[in-house]
Parts: sequence; C-alpha cells; structure tokens
Amino acid sequence: MKILVTGGAGFIGSHFVRSTLSGSLLSPAGIQVTVLDKLTYSGSLSNLKPVADHPGLTFVHGDVTDAELVDAVVSGHDAVVHFAAESHVDRSLMGARDFVTTNVLGTQTLLESARRHRVDRFVHVSTDEVYGSIARGSWTERQPLSPHSPYAASKASSDLMALAEHHSHGMDVVITRCSNNYGRYQFPEKLIPLAITRLMEGRKIPLYGDGSNVRDWLHVSDHCAGIDLVLHHGRAGAVYHIGGGTELTNKELTGLLLDACGAGWESVEFVSDRKGHDARYSLDSTRIREELGYRPVVPFTDGLADTVRWYQENRGWWEPLLTRAGFTR
Repeated sequence: MKILVTGGAGFIGSHFVRSTLSGSLLSPAGIQVTVLDKLTYSGSLSNLKPVADHPGLTFVHGDVTDAELVDAVVSGHDAVVHFAAESHVDRSLMGARDFVTTNVLGTQTLLESARRHRVDRFVHVSTDEVYGSIARGSWTERQPLSPHSPYAASKASSDLMALAEHHSHGMDVVITRCSNNYGRYQFPEKLIPLAITRLMEGRKIPLYGDGSNVRDWLHVSDHCAGIDLVLHHGRAGAVYHIGGGTELTNKELTGLLLDACGAGWESVEFVSDRKGHDARYSLDSTRIREELGYRPVVPFTDGLADTVRWYQENRGWWEPLLTRAGFTR
C-alpha cells in the first residue's frame, strides 16, 4: 500500500507518519509513505527524524498548489491523507490570502489530481471550527457549516470542495473534523506549547478576554488513530467527528499549565479578546464510535504532563524553529 501524506512534516501529519511507519496503526507491513510538505515556518524535517531512515519513507519538498508537482507525486498512490493547511486563526485574521490559497486551492488541486489518477481513497482532515460556536450540546455531522474566522471559512470551503468531488464524480472521499489537538512537536504558537515555552523562558503567557472560551482537547495520538480508522474503514462520502471528551475553559487550562510548570497567576497577562472569538466548540463523536469502534485512550492529565515534560526536555527542537521563523511571541 502506498499513501501520500500532505503536510506530513507538520505537527499532526508527522505524528501520523511516524505512527504509520512504526506499525502502531492499521496499515500493513511494507507500507510506503510519501510526504509532500512545503516546510513553512511550522513544518520541519526534524519532526520526521525518528523515521528518517525508514525504507518506507519518501520525502518531497513542494507546495500542494503546484499542479504539475502534485500530479507527478499523486500518481501511483493508493490513498491520500490530506493534512496540509494554514491553521493559525490569529494569522488568518491578519491576512487571509495564504489560507485561501493553501486550504482551498491546494485541496482542489489535490482532489483533481487524485481523481485523474484513480486514487482509491482521499481522506481530508478538517476541524470543528467550521461550525462556528455552540452554546450547549454538541454538533453532529449534520450541522450546517457556519465558520467565523478566515481560517475556519477556508477549511469549510475545502470541505465542500471535497464533498463535491464525491457527489459529482463518485470519488471516494472521507472527511474528518477534530477538536483541539495537543502533544509533542506542536509549533509554539498554539496555546499549550506557547504557554509551556514562555513559562520556561520566565515570560508571561497571554489569556484572551476573561478566559471563558471553551474547547475540547484531543491528544494527537488519539486523533491520528481516528484518522487511521477512517482511512481503512470509513464510508465514502461520510464526515466523521473525532473528539477528545475533555472540555475546559481557556482559564481552566491555563491554571493546569501553570501548575504543571510550577508557576502562578502572576505569570498570566489578560489581553484583549480575539476578534470574532468563538465561545465554545463541542463535537458529537457518536458516528465514529458506533461505526468504527473509535475511543480516545490518552487521559488528558497524562497527555498534558507528557507534553509539558517533552517541551522542557526538548528545547533543542523548539528554539531553532522559532529562530528560523523569526517568530516574535
């Protein structure tokens, strides 16, 4: 079996690649994985270092919007797992062009190539943010899309492009939508690694508004296990929610991070709320549980402790990334 993984040098994509090649997921022995990645600020070959010498890994440096390159790379693969995306909400609020280009045009380029080359399955990895905000209860997969940020709007658009390929051309497309991920190798612009690394440097961590916004947290290994189930057993044309089952306000999460890092609330700086900040996300994961037997297995307390410890022990991973990106935090 040959799988093309776009964005496979990023946070979630690289975990999927490492897990697939290590044999901890469902793919058979002898699996061949091609990673296509542009290596933007948040993607790094260091994320693939644990499997760099694996005979089943091929790396291609390139952009998912490059139609000629994509066509050459897609050819001969049995499946595409599409992670590649611009994903930081704050960056999308400052400028949406890169998000529309990569997330919409890039997805369309991949879909058309996969159809031409008769790829057996296309898994499109999306987000809970496409639904907007929900005050109570949880979204099912039947919920209409109502994105509120340029990032979320670009992902919703790419979802619809993927579903259109299935309905118009009969292409075997499956979509996953996940809640907030955390774990090792996440670029330190997202909340959890940002807080850990700033506290390590003796700096304050920002907390938007009053910290009451609620998110559901999903360990990256549980997310990748769900994606793998969908890759091998999901229904063509279906959408599957992958949730973690741990809802916390941002203030509650900040308190846990302070405790884990041995810091107090004097290390927190309350800042003006993000524009259009969604109050709460919550996914109903009944479909993937009942159809595919999915269960998240990493308790949040254990996963958070491991994540904090990993960043504390791997300054040599995240410091060079921030320097290379010229990242001002």
